[in-house]
Amino acid sequence: MTSRPAPGTRLVFRWRKWDGSPHWEQDCVYLGSDSWGDWFGQQVGWRSVRPGREFVCREPNVTLVPASGDWAFTHNAAPHPVAVYIDLAWNVGWDDDGTPVGIDMDLDVVRRTDDRGTWIDDRDEWDEHRVQYGYPADIQTHLETVAADLEQRVRDREAPFSDDVTGPWLRHLADLAQAGDDGAARA
Repeated sequence: MTSRPAPGTRLVFRWRKWDGSPHWEQDCVYLGSDSWGDWFGQQVGWRSVRPGREFVCREPNVTLVPASGDWAFTHNAAPHPVAVYIDLAWNVGWDDDGTPVGIDMDLDVVRRTDDRGTWIDDRDEWDEHRVQYGYPADIQTHLETVAADLEQRVRDREAPFSDDVTGPWLRHLADLAQAGDDGAARA
């Protein structure tokens, strides 16, 4: 899909696993795009649900999907204990019907606000699923390289993993909420 919805459009971001099984569905709003990629937001009270699990956002967050389509970066507003959460992924982008979609590839880069710092998470899940789902070797190599690169960039707080980049998008999300978004309705 080359066209995007208008900024402020409510959507459901649909994730699946490599085998096509459903994963997370996240209520979100399309915020717009910049040189880093497409930005989405979640307001306080919006849901993320997957088979067997559901949670409601405690703090607003913004998510960046770069054109490469191999990760999605979420920045949670303070005081959330996880400032950065990057899902390593495959084919993250837009479906033909204008729905944001992606394949979750298990590995995550996490930066907490406490002394635990930054690390690559879910390596055990990665090891299990790359065998179970038969991830192609070239994709495994690519995503492991990307994960290591992202981990270092997050540690260094390089753009776009910095408040200088995410701050304006969080303010834009807040402006949408003040403009009358009910925050509870499912897209």
